[in-house]
Amino acid sequence: MIAIIDYVAGNVKSVQNAVEKLGFETIITSDFEEIKNAEKVIFPGVGEASTAMKYLKNLKLDELIPSLKQPFLGICLGQQLLCNFSEEGNTKCLGIFDVEVKQFPATDIVPHMGWNNLQQMNGELLAGISAEDNFYFVHSYYCEIGESTTSICDYILPFSATLQKDNFYGTQFHPEKSGVLGAKILENFLKL
Repeated sequence: MIAIIDYVAGNVKSVQNAVEKLGFETIITSDFEEIKNAEKVIFPGVGEASTAMKYLKNLKLDELIPSLKQPFLGICLGQQLLCNFSEEGNTKCLGIFDVEVKQFPATDIVPHMGWNNLQQMNGELLAGISAEDNFYFVHSYYCEIGESTTSICDYILPFSATLQKDNFYGTQFHPEKSGVLGAKILENFLKL
C-alpha cells in the first residue's frame, strides 16, 4: 500500500489519481500507524510552510517522518518541508535535506509557474529522463543547491529541482501534473 500523507496541503487527490493510474493501491491518511507500515510514502504539497508544519507537529508526524525507512517522496511543499528551514513563515522544517528554502527575488515573474527542464541529473528517480524533458512547476520558494541535489532547474537563479538522501526523495515540480514524463518519475519512485 502507498500512503499519501494528508496534512491540509492541497493536491492530495490528484497525486492519488496519478499513482492509481499506474496500478498501485493508495490510502490518503494522517494516521501514524498507516504511514509507518506503508510500503512507500508520498508527501504531496500545495500550501504554506508554517501552517503545514504546525499540523504535522500536532499529529506528531514531525517525529515519525524522519524515522521512516521505506522510500519517501516529497512533492513541491513536501520537498521543501524535508529541508532544514523555510523563509516562508520563518519555519523550522524536518531537517532531512541539509539545505534551506528561500524566497525568489521579487519580480513580475514570480511565482515560477510553468514548464521547465532539468539539468545535471543523477539518481534512480530520474532514470529515463533527458535534459529536453519539461516538468510543471508552481512555487514562490525554492530549495538551495546542496549535497543532496540530484537535478537543478534554472529560473531566475539555479535551484534544486530534485533532492535525494538515503530513502528520502523530493521534487520541486509536480510529477502528477507533468503528463507522461511526470508519470515516469512516479513510476521510478514506485518501483524502488
